Amino acid sequence: MTDLPVITHWIDGAPVDGTSTRTAPVFNPALGAVAKNVRLASTADVDTAVASAQAAYPGWRDTSQARRQGIMFNFRELLNARKGDLADILTAEHGKVTSDALGEIIRGLEVVEFALGMPHLTKGEYSENVSTGVDVYTLRQPLGVVGIISPFNFPAMVPLWFFPIAIAAGNTVVLKPSEKDPSASNWLAALMTEAGLPDGVLNVVHGDKEAVDALLVHPNVQAISFVGSTPIAKYIYETAAHHGKRVQALGGAKNHMLVLPDADLDLAADAAVNAGFGSAGERCMAISVVVAVEPVADDLVAKITERLTGLKVGDGMRGCDMGPLITQVHRDKVASYIDVAHTDGAEVVVDGRGIEVDGDASGFWLGPTLFDKVSTDSDVYLDEIFGPVLSIVRVASYAEGLALINRSRYGNGTAIFTNDGGAARRFQNEVQVGMIGINVPIPVPVAYHSFGGWKDSLFGDAKAYGPAGIAFYTREKAVTSRWLDPSHGGINLGFPQNA
Repeated sequence: MTDLPVITHWIDGAPVDGTSTRTAPVFNPALGAVAKNVRLASTADVDTAVASAQAAYPGWRDTSQARRQGIMFNFRELLNARKGDLADILTAEHGKVTSDALGEIIRGLEVVEFALGMPHLTKGEYSENVSTGVDVYTLRQPLGVVGIISPFNFPAMVPLWFFPIAIAAGNTVVLKPSEKDPSASNWLAALMTEAGLPDGVLNVVHGDKEAVDALLVHPNVQAISFVGSTPIAKYIYETAAHHGKRVQALGGAKNHMLVLPDADLDLAADAAVNAGFGSAGERCMAISVVVAVEPVADDLVAKITERLTGLKVGDGMRGCDMGPLITQVHRDKVASYIDVAHTDGAEVVVDGRGIEVDGDASGFWLGPTLFDKVSTDSDVYLDEIFGPVLSIVRVASYAEGLALINRSRYGNGTAIFTNDGGAARRFQNEVQVGMIGINVPIPVPVAYHSFGGWKDSLFGDAKAYGPAGIAFYTREKAVTSRWLDPSHGGINLGFPQNA
């Protein structure tokens, strides 16, 4: 194992070993074997990365918008041309199939393209002659050094949600990716350097809780962006906010898909399978609960089951439909819910354990799993399982289904499948969820809108990318200006009044 490659940090435009000798294994999930090791940063290593970002900040802040946008455009072109190379990295370290990896990168590219409009997006407003000879205008300026902490399930897309906007707005960045699949972040940082980004503007430190905590409390880090599980998101938000930072903290989910009796059941079944089992269910926007309004449940379960029998599970490099889970520990945790379902009285329609796979037998495999007649008191329903497990909950009416969704502690994404426009409009108005799909199972907003949920799916009120991302990574100044002529009126200690 000592001969395995070691992934280092990326600081000040180059690979850096750092002071810590601690490492963690990086698996190839399809082989079930350690492929690399990654260095885990010490607090001193985080300090070094922040110092690099801080030193680079004045020059980058004062770099012209035209120059910044030229670099971002170069990056966009390089990323688009080499996205296949990055997809291979994602498949090797995360396990998702190549087509899914490419889709992740393309959605990240959308945010890069959105950031190319930064000169327009950060334009201020100007009001002339608000009082005699007085003008008021606003400026949007960067914050300084910002920290980004990204999850394992989207090693490319989630960093791309954040750092292109932060950097295009004039900030410098320290990115702490998941230690489970860290190579994509180094690859992206090297590509930014090739695109012309000055050293120190984008730094990558790998690590565990020690590195995370060092970013959260560092006095020279002005803001923190995070995507991950709800307990960690809550911790990130509370800790960083306590230390005076702006925080974007996006948490977990338990997304419901409400299927009304008038829905196209073939469309609904396709959507449930696509949204439930893509990326082996390791998506915060995955559909994990189908709420079937009777009398359609039996037909819908049959259609979903038929589709699951045709899915090919295996190594993502081999053209399969679904790959392995990220680690053996996570695979075993997800699989344990099958026994929970049995105990709690659900019907296990499809059991993903012991399936035949197109890949090495040692991989972290769990096939698509389907439960029917799931009780809302069961942990199968209540927990964010984050794997290829889909639950069917049967209800008698639209109102019962809506109430069920609204009782959930999560409010990330939801969907309704119906051919009734009035029902869809009522649903979008009444459901207490931040992102809604109407006959769309994974309603991730495009880059020029913003991503974020409600309730325990978002801590604070700062969503990701889009207009919310611009507001998060900049702060506004309002300037009141008067250029006096020689006949100005002299001293007046009264409160200023417009006249």
